[in-house]
Amino acid sequence: MKSLTKILFASAATLAALNIGLAATAEVGKAAPDFTLTDINGNQRSLSAFKGKTVVLEWVNQECPFVIKHYDKSGNLPKTQQAAVKDGVVWLQINSGHPGAQGDFDPAKVADWQKRNATAATAYFRDQDGKVGKLYDARTTPHMYVIDPSGTLVYAGGIDDIRSSKVEDIARATNYVNAALSDLKAGQPVRTKNSQPYGCSVKYSK
Repeated sequence: MKSLTKILFASAATLAALNIGLAATAEVGKAAPDFTLTDINGNQRSLSAFKGKTVVLEWVNQECPFVIKHYDKSGNLPKTQQAAVKDGVVWLQINSGHPGAQGDFDPAKVADWQKRNATAATAYFRDQDGKVGKLYDARTTPHMYVIDPSGTLVYAGGIDDIRSSKVEDIARATNYVNAALSDLKAGQPVRTKNSQPYGCSVKYSK
């Protein structure tokens, strides 16, 4: 009987642990999972430190054609960042590529790329073991997330609604990040909460 009781308790503990793990993954409408990463300047930063501010998470791979579309070829994402940061938004770039993957730039090369593209990101992180990327189920570069000042994830998906690598499509696309930030600024619920992300696959380690 004691053995059976121990087995039941162990099973319950295992199920509880699994449920905790599931609850910790990102889901729109729920608290954004906290994480801590070291930025390219060697500073440890936690998402929870920015509570009280709107936060944008952007998954990035500088060598991805879709990222090049929104940076080098058009300046679309830097302009989006600049306007957001001017409004007090915290903008965090994350690269979850494994060591040596496409776009896995060292800090100096990242800084050079940021300067060349006039980015306005608050911080850039190399998530080389992919833990944070998998926590947020980041699938593509870019893949965008917006977190409101209370810490709730209010948007997850693509940068816009036209899934192409053509620069000319940007002008007629709806920028979902801008739309979400505008809704929050106006004190309104975010109208588009989810969309299909598009771009290159995140280069996770196997």
